[in-house]
Amino acid sequence: MLAIVGIVVVFAMVFGGYLLAGGKFGIIAKALPFELMMIGGAAAGTFLVANNASVVKGTLADLKYVFSGPKWTRNDYRDLLSLMFMIVKTLKTKGVLALEPHLERPQESSLFSKFPKIQQDHFALPFIADTLRMMTMSMDDPYQVEDCMQRQLKKHHAELHARAAAIRTVADALPALGIVAAVLGVVKTMASINEPVEILGKMIGGALVGTFLGVFLAYGFFGPFASKLDQVYRQDGQFYAIIRDCLVAYLQGHSAPVAVELARGNVPSELQPTFQELDELLAAIPTDPLAG
Repeated sequence: MLAIVGIVVVFAMVFGGYLLAGGKFGIIAKALPFELMMIGGAAAGTFLVANNASVVKGTLADLKYVFSGPKWTRNDYRDLLSLMFMIVKTLKTKGVLALEPHLERPQESSLFSKFPKIQQDHFALPFIADTLRMMTMSMDDPYQVEDCMQRQLKKHHAELHARAAAIRTVADALPALGIVAAVLGVVKTMASINEPVEILGKMIGGALVGTFLGVFLAYGFFGPFASKLDQVYRQDGQFYAIIRDCLVAYLQGHSAPVAVELARGNVPSELQPTFQELDELLAAIPTDPLAG
């Protein structure tokens, strides 16, 4: 919602100010389709040249987060804390082998199916399952496990931030592409130098629309889009850090409630449940998390 409000404000302030200052939209309207074709088309080409297929596909898919905000909500964090409590409690009471059936086919697991959004996430479910599989192979040193999980998080975050960087590359290119379009407009104008001043003025004005459009799109839209995606990725990254903190806390010998409480600190402040809320949430979980 804030992104939409911001876009409306950008348009209203820029074009409203231009109109109030006595500007005429005729020249802009006439030149806009051609300038947009040159600048927008070149920007799209730049985007394709600078990135591989996976980054292009991921970037286009993630643009929705500019408007919708982070993927994980307050309820999702509560679900994750509940899931991690169940896992750690099971590890404490029954051992890691009790979870092995749920790790072989996590998509069919009765444990993970209690939290569909987590189960369907492309990273969260493998991140949990693969780490627990390592534990079944007697990898139980908390420092080694933490290092391994941190490297996975670093790789995942780098892949996501490459998408924001792809949009920032386009934002950086747009002002220069606007100049390219403006120069072509000047070249066109110079070819008609024998025309009356009134016509030349309109042609030069149309050429300058290219410079305007490049700067306007770069700093009014694509630059902010990249910054918003960076923020979303950083906040959503805290979701996966909770998984790391819970499992490492278990390996360090902490109980399930303590492990989850330690992980609660990684929940973004505006979404973080209080100590009492978490206590009430965990109290409602069955004694045997794998039952049912």
